[in-house]
Amino acid sequence: MSLALFDLDNTLIAGDSDYEWGKWLVHKNKVDKDHYKRMNEQFYRDYEAGVLDIYAYLDFALAPLAQIEPAELDALHREFMEQIIAPMWLPSAEKLLARHREKGDLLVIISATNRFIVEPICHKLGVEEIIATEPEQINGRYTGKVSGVPSYQQ
Repeated sequence: MSLALFDLDNTLIAGDSDYEWGKWLVHKNKVDKDHYKRMNEQFYRDYEAGVLDIYAYLDFALAPLAQIEPAELDALHREFMEQIIAPMWLPSAEKLLARHREKGDLLVIISATNRFIVEPICHKLGVEEIIATEPEQINGRYTGKVSGVPSYQQ
């Protein structure tokens, strides 16, 4: 069996799910609009420039997961999938994944984005094996912290 590794953002979907989730939270008034928008933009620029402080970013990006009730998070993500991710869908990515499946390859998506955001996207693509940044959970609630080492660079 061969292993086929894929990035998600700007590869299997036409956009950055992590960045768009931040914009979605602003749009849905779930965070301080001005502050969150400004910081989301700055962190995205840092990421594009290759100078992102991943731990500072995760402190920022994971905080809303701890502040929003789990049921509401799930509802927000379903809407996010329908309104934001669906327009980013790439039929060519689905065809590529299908070709690898036909060959019997094990498909794995690796992303620096946190699992809460990417897991439903990966499942919709039919990929169950995921390496992503793991947000910490205690008793079914996100804490706003990262668990383990982020899936980023090294």
